[in-house]
Amino acid sequence: MYSTNRRPSAVCAFKDFRVSKSPVFFLQNPLLPGFGLSFGFSVFYLSLVILFPLSALLLYVSDMSWAQYWQAISDPRVVQSYKVTISGAFYSTVIVLLIGLLIAWIITRYDFPGRRLVDALVDLPFALPTSVAGLTLATLLVPGGWLGQYFEAAGIKIAYAYPGLLIAMVFTSLPFVVRTVQPVLQSLGSEYEEAARTLGARKWQSFAYVVLPSLLPALITGASQAFVRSLGEFGAVIMIAGNIPYKTEVSSLMIFVRLQEFNYPAAAAIASVILLASLFLLFTLQVVQGRLFKWQRQGR
Repeated sequence: MYSTNRRPSAVCAFKDFRVSKSPVFFLQNPLLPGFGLSFGFSVFYLSLVILFPLSALLLYVSDMSWAQYWQAISDPRVVQSYKVTISGAFYSTVIVLLIGLLIAWIITRYDFPGRRLVDALVDLPFALPTSVAGLTLATLLVPGGWLGQYFEAAGIKIAYAYPGLLIAMVFTSLPFVVRTVQPVLQSLGSEYEEAARTLGARKWQSFAYVVLPSLLPALITGASQAFVRSLGEFGAVIMIAGNIPYKTEVSSLMIFVRLQEFNYPAAAAIASVILLASLFLLFTLQVVQGRLFKWQRQGR
C-alpha cells in the first residue's frame, strides 16, 4: 500500500531546487526552453554587429606607430574638438536630466488634455533623421528665423555658435531620460508620496527622500545614454552649429573632415579615442548602478 503522506517526486524535486547566482548555473540549468539557442544567437549577433566592426577599427589603428597615433590625436584642432564635444555632452546631459525628469513627472502624475500627444511627441527625435532635426532647429533659430530674429534683436547668437550645439544635443538626447524615468514613476505610483505626507513630510521632502532614491538608477541609465548619444551626434550639430574650427567643431565632424582629406588613419585614431572614452564611461556607470541596486536591496 502507498502511504498518503508521501509527496510526489516532482514536488520533492521542485522544493529541493535551489537557484544559484553563478552564471554557470543558468547555462547548465536554463529556466526558459530554448535558452541555449537564444543565448548562442544573441552572442553571435552581438559579435557580428558590434564587436567585429569595433575590433576592425582597433586593428586598423594598431597598424599605426605610436608617433603617428599621437600626432593624429594630439593635433590642436583635434584636441579642441574633444573639449567642445565633452563639454557640450556634459552640459546637455545636465539640462536633459532636469527637463526629462520634469516631463516624465508631468506625463505620469498629471492628467490633462493632450497628455497622450505630449507623450507621443517625446519620441519625435527618435523618428526624425538627425539631419532633419538639425534643419528644423536651424529654421527656427538662424538669424531671421521664426525665433532667431528675436534672439538676433536681443544680441544673442544661437545658430552657428555654442548655444546651438547644446540645443541640438538636448533635442536628440531628451527621449533617453524621459523613457527611462517614466516607467519607474509609473511603477511607484503616488501611494508612497501620500504616505510620506501623512507623516508630516512636505512635497519636496517626499520627493527627495522617497521618490528620488528609487529614480537614481533610471536617472543614471538615462544620463549615460544621453551623454554617449551627444558624443556621437553629427547631423543635427552640423546643421544648427556649423563646422567652425575651435568653436563648434565636435569630434564626429573632425572625423568627417579627416575622411574628406583621405586621411583614414587619422580618422580611425580620433574615432578610437571617442570609442575608448565611451566604453570607459559606460563601464563606470554600470558599476555605479550596480552598487546603487545593491544599496537599495540592503536598505529594504
